[in-house]
Amino acid sequence: MSLQAKIDAQFPEISLQTLSGEAMVLGRPSQGQWQLLVMYRGLHCPICKKYLGRINDMKADFDKMSVQIVAVSTDPEEKAKKFASELGLDFEVAYGLSIDQARDLGLYISSPLDSTETDQPFAEPGLFFIRPDGGLHFSEIASAPFCRPDLEMIKMGIGVIQEKDYPPRGIG
Repeated sequence: MSLQAKIDAQFPEISLQTLSGEAMVLGRPSQGQWQLLVMYRGLHCPICKKYLGRINDMKADFDKMSVQIVAVSTDPEEKAKKFASELGLDFEVAYGLSIDQARDLGLYISSPLDSTETDQPFAEPGLFFIRPDGGLHFSEIASAPFCRPDLEMIKMGIGVIQEKDYPPRGIG
């Protein structure tokens, strides 16, 4: 069954464990909030660490916009814990996204270049912005670690969406 994330449709229901010990259904923001799902490659990726570190630095801005940030990877719990701890992340981290779930979301999948990188296939980066009603408003999917949307531009765009009721684009 393909879950396929489609713009302006309900985000696919995927339940994952989080480092806080709770199960979370991706794309189902807390009451009245928006949700920014940031798919990262895993503990092995220094570019992911830099990108998620910048998001962590901007968390107060996203909080003011009622945007719940959730980092997601195919890493197992131990690697996700180490990743979050190294960065001092102040937002939820979900782990254990399966390769099939990642493919269903449209994410690219890579195999490790060698054993020093990591020990399993992993999802390349993606970003999904979900409305309070669970609808996918926009997304960005990359095939390489260095193809990431500019976070200031994302923040500005979220402001426009919220202030002007800017509609989802790319659906027709």
